Amino acid sequence: MTSTADKTSTIAVALAFMLAVPTATSFAFHPSMTGRHTVSTSSFRKKTISTKQRTLRNKSSQSSALGMAGGEGGESEWAKAMLDNVGPAPGAFEKEMKMKGLLGRGNGPEGDAKLNANAKLADWLRDEGDVYLRDESSWGEAPHPMAISTTTVDEITNESSGRGLLARRNINQEDELLKIPLKLCITKKSARKALGKDVLPSDINEYLAMACQLIHERYVMGDKSFYKDYLGVLPEVDEVNPTFTWSDEDLNFLEGSPVIAATRSMQAKLKREYDALLGGEGALCDQYPDKFPRDKFTFDNWLWAFTNLFSRAIRLRSMKQGETLAMVPYADLINHSPYSGAYLDARETGDWLFKTGEEEVILYADRGYRRMEQIYISYGPKSNSDLLLLYGFALERNPFNSVDVTVSIGGPLIGSAKKAAMEKENTEKNDDIDDVNDMAVDPLAEQKMNFLNSAGRSNTVDFPCYADRYPTEMLEYLRLMMMTPEDTRGKALTAFDYTRTISAANEAAVLFSVVEATQKQLELYPNTEEEDAAIIKDKALFRLLSYKQRMAVRHRRNEKRLLKRTIAAMEKQIRTRGLDMDNLERAEGSTLGKVLPGEKERFGTKQRTALEDRLEKMGLPVDLR
Repeated sequence: MTSTADKTSTIAVALAFMLAVPTATSFAFHPSMTGRHTVSTSSFRKKTISTKQRTLRNKSSQSSALGMAGGEGGESEWAKAMLDNVGPAPGAFEKEMKMKGLLGRGNGPEGDAKLNANAKLADWLRDEGDVYLRDESSWGEAPHPMAISTTTVDEITNESSGRGLLARRNINQEDELLKIPLKLCITKKSARKALGKDVLPSDINEYLAMACQLIHERYVMGDKSFYKDYLGVLPEVDEVNPTFTWSDEDLNFLEGSPVIAATRSMQAKLKREYDALLGGEGALCDQYPDKFPRDKFTFDNWLWAFTNLFSRAIRLRSMKQGETLAMVPYADLINHSPYSGAYLDARETGDWLFKTGEEEVILYADRGYRRMEQIYISYGPKSNSDLLLLYGFALERNPFNSVDVTVSIGGPLIGSAKKAAMEKENTEKNDDIDDVNDMAVDPLAEQKMNFLNSAGRSNTVDFPCYADRYPTEMLEYLRLMMMTPEDTRGKALTAFDYTRTISAANEAAVLFSVVEATQKQLELYPNTEEEDAAIIKDKALFRLLSYKQRMAVRHRRNEKRLLKRTIAAMEKQIRTRGLDMDNLERAEGSTLGKVLPGEKERFGTKQRTALEDRLEKMGLPVDLR
């Protein structure tokens, strides 16, 4: 057994050893290592390694010493614990990244430029915001858990996804990953400060204000800009490739996709906003030519600014004065995963007792990460159409992917007044009115239009259809659209609850109309899913396409797959609910407690009434059976 004096001597030696470490040597507690130290001095590392070699040579005598020490808390175990927690030499992780091609392609100018930009960003964050990003410990600071990779790739498609952040070491769930002072971020507040509150009023849109500041900082201030080193890592338009910057030739690869309409709308909106705020007659470039020179505030630079805003700006919700949009340096290098539960947010700096009044952006790990694994956050539950339009990429596996299907009042839902007007118009033009005469008149069309107007809905609505679900709002809309006089029996359309089945015939008409609308959407594509799959399978041919064109082919194929699944799901529901039969019954003025064929087997009980819903909201029992 070890005597008290021996134990005291051992502790004294340990303390003397720790105090004898030179000032340049530092220890830091890491939150994931309770009571353990991370040492980051190469001289001590050499001494420790030689100690380990001597330990291995004297294994038998060490075992004996361990036994004498009682197997726990002895000097040898203390030394072993220190050895186990020696951190890698500074720069070792970056060297490993370089060997794996994660720091650019070789040692060429492009790779060197990106590495230099990364280093300047880290220095700027340290100097201006006291943000510690180094891979070695400092007094009171653990090694930063992440490193910038200049090259990342999609794990499924192997397409480049630009810069990203990798785990330098194993990271535990809920570990703090980064803290960025809000004063380093580009916001509407910073834009008004940079360009003048008299120029950018308080009610200006956040995106417009921040776009002006981005152009001002990069193209007007240049090397004199406070944000110069942050701007150095922002991508060019052709590194992001959102569809609103695509050429017509590239957009043609998306023919049939709803993305084209969204893209055209975005392009027109950006041009209108530019003309109204900057480039048009009497706009800021005319009012303040010194502050807004036309050769700097061009439409191309406007597109660059919005490319970065749409793909990088983050909505911070936990601000002292409400939410704000912000471009957060360093944090905006993190790539998106729809499966991530991590979101950037803001908090007031300081501890639980004393607050400084300043604010910072914070990120915690939503799960554990292995060393060298890429860190992800979520940009939100976005479909591939949203991602392609705003971020320039689409995902092969996206649980939020959807395709918009358009439903509207038209064809058989035309009203008698509208039909008469069309007949008159065609007669005056000497056009053939046979098609108009063949149209069925919906006697409830005017009532339906009035109902939609009162509800603030249009007569043409786009609904997203997902691979495994569709919105209930679409069914509610179509139940109204498919109402007949036999359903109402003289009652007003407002007397019905469209959140539940109206009648068997009405529900069948609804589901068949979804199938028809989805099939029409499929017919808009000039080629089939099988043809797209063949293009992708031919790797040599596929690589001849540009990045945008490859992304377009993958996207349109996935849209067709999703639409086919929607049709299959609708047809299955029609069969299982017994709605594929003839002479299905109508509501006949009442839908209370209606049970459709197959409904009992599907739900086990009758449909709930509106009364039961109200009782449930009141917290009362709802099972009235």
